[in-house]
Amino acid sequence: MHAIMLALAERGHTVFRANVGLFFTKDGRPVHAVLPVGFCDLFVHRPDGQAWYLEIKTDTGRVRPQQAAFVEAMRKSGARAGIARSIADAITIIED
Repeated sequence: MHAIMLALAERGHTVFRANVGLFFTKDGRPVHAVLPVGFCDLFVHRPDGQAWYLEIKTDTGRVRPQQAAFVEAMRKSGARAGIARSIADAITIIED
């Protein structure tokens, strides 16, 4: 995922990672970061103003039903979204 983020940033895109889970502050207080189930790993903002959602998977990583449903819901609503398994996949999704 980090390599994809760097490659997209090098091409002029702004990339944000969606982090979820339990985190702790420096003084030990718990913080729960929550997004909807299936929410994509990355938000990508292109220089032309378009925003995209990317779910990142390894070559063998399985797309959970909730993740596929989120990508499809974003597409149906007019947003751009896709599943990338490589840097080349991510570039194709974002730039084509």
